[in-house]
Amino acid sequence: MSTDTDLTDRIDAAARDVEDDVIEWRHHIHSHPELSNREERTASFIVDRLRDFGYDDVTTDIAGHGVAAVLHGGAEPDDGHRRTVLLRADIDALPVREETDEDFASDVVDEDYPGGPFPVAHACGHDCHTAMLLGAAKVLREVADDLQGDVVLVFQPAEEGPPVDEDGGARPMLAALEDDVLADLDAAPTMAFGMHVAPGPSGWICYARDVQNASSELVKITVTGEQVHGSQPWSGRDPMPPAAEIVTAMGQVYRRIDAQDAVTVSIGHIEDEGRFNIVGESVTMWGTVRCLADGVMDRVNEIIEQTVTHIPEAYGCSGEVEFLQQVPPVVNDGGWIDAVLPTLERVAGEDGHVVEVPASMGYDDVSEFINAYGGVYALLGVQDVTVDGDGEPVPEDGGRGLVPNHSPRFYANDDALLTGVRMHAHVALDHLRGALEPEED
Repeated sequence: MSTDTDLTDRIDAAARDVEDDVIEWRHHIHSHPELSNREERTASFIVDRLRDFGYDDVTTDIAGHGVAAVLHGGAEPDDGHRRTVLLRADIDALPVREETDEDFASDVVDEDYPGGPFPVAHACGHDCHTAMLLGAAKVLREVADDLQGDVVLVFQPAEEGPPVDEDGGARPMLAALEDDVLADLDAAPTMAFGMHVAPGPSGWICYARDVQNASSELVKITVTGEQVHGSQPWSGRDPMPPAAEIVTAMGQVYRRIDAQDAVTVSIGHIEDEGRFNIVGESVTMWGTVRCLADGVMDRVNEIIEQTVTHIPEAYGCSGEVEFLQQVPPVVNDGGWIDAVLPTLERVAGEDGHVVEVPASMGYDDVSEFINAYGGVYALLGVQDVTVDGDGEPVPEDGGRGLVPNHSPRFYANDDALLTGVRMHAHVALDHLRGALEPEED
């Protein structure tokens, strides 16, 4: 059996060997993005690569187009306790028109997606996530004989949220995995790990202790009146004015919540049935709620229900609200963070950076996996960014700037991808050999 140092050196050498492939895979996926629950070609590409690497335990069509592969380590655990690590990447893209100057930029338009047609782009970096996990899959396959446990590679669809009348994302995928793939393992997963690319300094590894990503939900608000000719609004009941007031009122919800509890309520899309000379029958609004603290979401929803009920009544209309696609927060337990830091610091090297950052109001349904098995969700900086004297990220001189996820101008530097491959592989190695797990109380 290889020594620990020999094995880490072999992993790093294999990661360097696969770096060019990872970049090529990322460019291909980026040029062919697919929206949530429509990731058919992406899944096929993933399966083809896994087969090329020699994986024969591959399951497809999980909760839509999810893919899972199992790698059985060939070494006996030093402590006699066999473990399983679950490595997860999300694979879907966004309804965004790309505005970068990349030569592999997307010009894809989904003509058939509900509510579309929509331009489609990997404006959140899931192309990077998928390519990095594929790179780690190849690396780990090459050292499988020396792994002291099993690896489950999870390529998850619909992280951005499926169409509202469809199921999808981490929750149904986890349920399907537990009924099938995971049920056949010697040991259920003992850790889940993943990462998200972010507009931080390229190659920097970041993490938040305790809550890293907010809880989230989709909010659908419908205001109903009575349709009538636009020249005679008094003959009907116009839902537009109360809808406008509701949008304004959503921006005041935070004032009824303790200022120490971070909350955002945003209305991002409005649909009206009318036209320039018709007062429509109804107005539908779509938005999102984000909260960091436990229990705050329930209070926010009470306030939203009160607002949606009473404002339309003042106009002779009615209002209804639905809370959909609820996702729990991503929580990096302190014990897991303490356990993973030596691994992340080894990956970063003496000249690298492993930095604690504040919690984010963004959500990620990787929380379903971490809640089920414990583990860590990390961040990987991928942009031409540095930090100022206060530790805040700022654009580098002469670079492409600091561009947030979901922007049509979001970009990721290819030179950061190798770090992501190594993060996955080193975390898997350390956990399976018992070197990465929380201390028992």
